[in-house]
Amino acid sequence: MAEISSRKRIWGWFFFDWASQPFHTLLLTFVFGPYFAGVAAEYFMTTGLLEETADARAQSLWSLCLTVTGLIIGFGAPIMGAMADTAGRRLPWVIAFSMMYVAGASALWWTYPDGSTIWLMLFAFGVGFIGAEYALVFINSQLPSLGSQEEVGEISGSGFAFGYLGGILSLVVMLLFFMEQPDGKTLLGMNPAFGLDASAKEGTRIVGPLTALWFIIFMVPYFLWTRDTRTAPQGKGIKDALGLLTSTIKGLRRRVSLATYLGSSMFYRDALNGLYGFGGTYARLVLNWELVSIGIFGIIAAISAAAFSWVGGKFDKRFGPRPVIIVSVWVLICVCVTIVAMDRQQIFGFALTEGSTVPDMVFFGCGVLIGGMGGVLQAASRSLMVRHTDPKAPTESFGLYGLSGRATAFMAPALIGSVTALTGSARIGVSPLIALFLIGLLLLRWVEPEGDSSTWANT
Repeated sequence: MAEISSRKRIWGWFFFDWASQPFHTLLLTFVFGPYFAGVAAEYFMTTGLLEETADARAQSLWSLCLTVTGLIIGFGAPIMGAMADTAGRRLPWVIAFSMMYVAGASALWWTYPDGSTIWLMLFAFGVGFIGAEYALVFINSQLPSLGSQEEVGEISGSGFAFGYLGGILSLVVMLLFFMEQPDGKTLLGMNPAFGLDASAKEGTRIVGPLTALWFIIFMVPYFLWTRDTRTAPQGKGIKDALGLLTSTIKGLRRRVSLATYLGSSMFYRDALNGLYGFGGTYARLVLNWELVSIGIFGIIAAISAAAFSWVGGKFDKRFGPRPVIIVSVWVLICVCVTIVAMDRQQIFGFALTEGSTVPDMVFFGCGVLIGGMGGVLQAASRSLMVRHTDPKAPTESFGLYGLSGRATAFMAPALIGSVTALTGSARIGVSPLIALFLIGLLLLRWVEPEGDSSTWANT
């Protein structure tokens, strides 16, 4: 069998981002999340709740789903990584979690508009989300083997940019051919494709099966070109995996830069995931946007993410990932302040005339920055983790990275849910994200710009 070139191997790795991005673009943020919020809010109103109370209850329910899945992902990711490193293989794990992704996404077809299946569909979404995030642990762990320390920042940024292009294309397909507007037609003015029933929201509900099919098709280049990069087994079974994980965690006390970086990214990535998870529901519940408008918003955000991620990779190569992360976090803090200070009636305390489009224009601008700086932040964070990665156990190292991104992944949804419930306002409920970003920014002060790879010989 002919040897696969390093360039083709990198492109195969890129295709995981292309294949998996629709779960985040279509399901988490711009289509299924807002659709579910709308269905849940209408369901709660049929029980006698006022609209604002029903909106808050719907957001709290969505936050509960993200809280529970965040706990499972966070505490399971490092264990999964350690088990892969003890066995020396990644491919079986990628396949298993890909099957969870496909099963969970496909099942979302049964999210009926009457709200009769909302709990079952939350479970299905959670299964798919866990599969997507666990698979990402193993994909990220391959990054150090794709290039030198100076190259991985640009590779990471290009991977995110390519993935966001996939998200854009999948969202365009949804808007043009499937997602129905209030008149039952798609943006092309046609009925939803394949005879889907607009009155039953089948054009919107097809987003789950479409996401699953997209993933199946575009994972083929990954499996053909990237293959399994085996490492020397370091043990056997769960006992040895837990032993490897325990020794690594104990070693953190001698590695201040890595420990503080994991803590920093734990907070700012949790806040970013909160923005992704609730941006679409905010538009639906606070600004009363229709799903098609949210979809267009998503396209703009995703185009911004693709462009910014590519440019961010260039800045990462030139200045290193730490300055790129700092700038990204500050921009996202400003975005959060703007979102909390705005609704349809006012912005920063200044009253707006009835029917004003100012909130819509401002939020579209926020979407550009959320997508763009969010993409830059993720790519640079992955690059900085490479500078702290044990070359003998990359999967387990990125498992810890997954833990730092998900160990408190329940926190942003839980805080948003709690503040929303206490205030009865979906807008004010977003405010805890500001504090999470600030804590992450503070901890970055103790992170070495070039990592601490030189300490491996002493650990």
